[in-house]
This record gives sequence, C-alpha cells and structure tokens, in this order.
Amino acid sequence: MEQYFAELTTERVNPHTQMIDECTTEEMLHLLNQEDAKVPAAVAAEIPQIMKAVDILYHSLKNGGRMFYIGAGTSGRLGVLDASECPPTFGVDPTLVQGYIAGGDMALRVAVEGFEDSIEEGIALIERVGVTARDAVVGISASGSASFVIAGLKRAAELGAATIGVVNNKGSRLEAVCDVCIAPVVGPEVIMGSTRLKAGTAQKLVLNMLTTCTMVKLGKTYDNLMVDLRASNKKLYDRSIRIIKIAAGVDDDTAGEYLHKASMNCKLAILMIKTGLDAEKGKQVLQECEGSLKLAIRTTNRVV
Repeated sequence: MEQYFAELTTERVNPHTQMIDECTTEEMLHLLNQEDAKVPAAVAAEIPQIMKAVDILYHSLKNGGRMFYIGAGTSGRLGVLDASECPPTFGVDPTLVQGYIAGGDMALRVAVEGFEDSIEEGIALIERVGVTARDAVVGISASGSASFVIAGLKRAAELGAATIGVVNNKGSRLEAVCDVCIAPVVGPEVIMGSTRLKAGTAQKLVLNMLTTCTMVKLGKTYDNLMVDLRASNKKLYDRSIRIIKIAAGVDDDTAGEYLHKASMNCKLAILMIKTGLDAEKGKQVLQECEGSLKLAIRTTNRVV
C-alpha cells in the first residue's frame, strides 16, 4: 500500500458516520446534510487562492487565450459540466472554455477509472487540443494524485500556459506542478473515499467561482444580469425580455421590438434602447468597449 494515499484527508474514515449502516433513513440524511454543511467554509478559506486563479484566467481570456479543464472521474465530469454551461450562460464561443475527462466522452457516462493513471494520455490531450502560452489549464483531482492530470499540467507549463490546480488535500502531488493551487479540505467523506460527495461539492463551488467571476470581469454581465445570452429558445427568449425590461426600464412590447432589431442579442438590444444607437453602430461601440455594456452606455452617453 502506498503511504501517500493512506495519508490523504479524502481517504480517511469519518468518525461521525461509522455506524451509518445502522441508521434510519432520516438519520442518514441528517448525517449527509451535516457533513455537506462543512463545505462552504472550506471553500471560503481558499478565496485568496481562488482570487489569484481568477486573475490569471481573466488575463488569459482577455488576451486571446482559452481555458481548459482536465480531470478524471467525478472531477473530470464537473469540469466538463462547467465548461459546457459557459456558452449558454455567457454567450461565449464553445472553444473559449473547454472541459476534458480522462477516458474521453464515454467516461462521462461510464466509469473508466484506469485512464487517470495514464501519463501518456495526459500529455497527449494537451498536445491534441493545441494548448499554447496564451492559455490557462485547470487540473482537477480530489486526491491531487491523478497522473493524467499531473502530466497534463506539466506539459501545459512546458508550453508556457498558466496552470491552476483544484484539489481537496493540502501538500498534494498536483500542488507541486501548478502556478496556483486551490485546496478546500472538507474532511473525510460520509462513505470512506467517495469523493463524489463533499470533495465534489467543493470542486463544483470553486469552478462556479472561477468561470463566473472571470466572465463578470470580461464584461459578460450588466450588474448581475445575464445580458450576453442569445434568445435561441422559448425560455431564453422570455428571459431576454425580462432582462431587457429590468435593465432598460421598458415594457414587454418595446423589449420584444428591440430584441428583434438586435437579432436576438440581449446586450445589443439594451444598448440600443439606452443610447439610441442603431444595431450596426451598437455592435461597433460594444467591440470598442471590449464587450462591456456598462462602459458602452457610459461612453456613448458621455459623447452625446
């Protein structure tokens, strides 16, 4: 038995849940809930590191780079999930934030555990997706020991990319190979070693922070409104109308009229209403303001 794994917090036995198999259903649920309640504090303790990571990601994406998640098992699935939700939420190109899991897309549905130990696959992935010095790679591993992730981060660093680790143990092997390491320690799992539980929840919260705060800094919101979405279905059309009404202070009909004039671009519709610009000029101003709606409005109205 390798001593490294025996010493991991995520591999220890939880003394509070040792008799879970003798609990009633209600007692089991309370145990899970009590353990889950420890996660937010563990994430909060890592905010200084998360802040560094967000600033790195913002710099990379602002300057033409991309963001890559790589992970294995639950960690890999969470990275793919977060990446896949960036285009509909923030209106970004699907290539801007990408998620990859050891074992490929099949591993999203079926456990393919052996691939997390493959150094060769980790290196090959980084080379296959074309990571460059402008990019940032986020490696996710609860134990901080997945060879696939460690090798991927090492290769990314060799190519000049920024590297960020998300783990659930302090002093992990992964920490030694990344520029910034985020390590919310949530303690032993309810079921020994089942890191899909507290560790996975902590990772999800961290990934939410990384992409959300990076996108806000990139001007993808107006106040806390999701203005960069495109009304590509009924739900998003309805949401766009509501966002335009809130941001521009208009009624349903006016919001719908300008949304159509803006070719279903919510952000552009708001700019047109608040400044009087037509669609073409509005697009130009948004481009000049690097996509920031607030700056575009202030700049235009100041000129006027």
